[in-house]
Amino acid sequence: MSVRIRLTRQGRKASAYYHIVAADSRAPRDGKFIERLGSYNPNTNPATIELNFERALYWLQTGAQPSDTAKSILSKQGVLMKKHLLEGVKKGAFDEAAAEAKFEKWVAEKKSKLQAAKDKIKADANTAKKDRLEAERKVNAAKAEALAKKQAEAKAAAEAAAKEAEAAAAEAEAPAEEAAAEATEAPAAE
Repeated sequence: MSVRIRLTRQGRKASAYYHIVAADSRAPRDGKFIERLGSYNPNTNPATIELNFERALYWLQTGAQPSDTAKSILSKQGVLMKKHLLEGVKKGAFDEAAAEAKFEKWVAEKKSKLQAAKDKIKADANTAKKDRLEAERKVNAAKAEALAKKQAEAKAAAEAAAKEAEAAAAEAEAPAEEAAAEATEAPAAE
């Protein structure tokens, strides 16, 4: 029986997450497995990986073969690096203290890179939010200006209409006054 470290799919359609398992290579993808080693959620940014480091290392040392995706995940978590260093200790290339120091240095670098990536994502999100707000302010200012212009035009049109109405009323009163004046003049002339 050959053991594979691979992913089993969980979750719903278009929102999948995966369990990292050690399983018989002949078992179906989502079928029976020997041991659950962790989980992988690609839906978050950056992807969330929870892994039982010691058990994953144990399975690799006993000969389990990881799938391509599982190998990538194990590499990112440092399991393959630790296995490599432990093999160097077995061969006598360096002692265990040196191997542990190298591994701790690698882990520290990895954490700093991950934190830098998270900070960059957060900064980009903040910048995008500020840009959207600024664009929205510009649009609102343009709308307010257009509305003020339209209201000013409507007020000017209303004033012009009122002046025209006054002028028309004045013109209508002028002939009536002239007629009244002629009417009063005509009886006086008789």
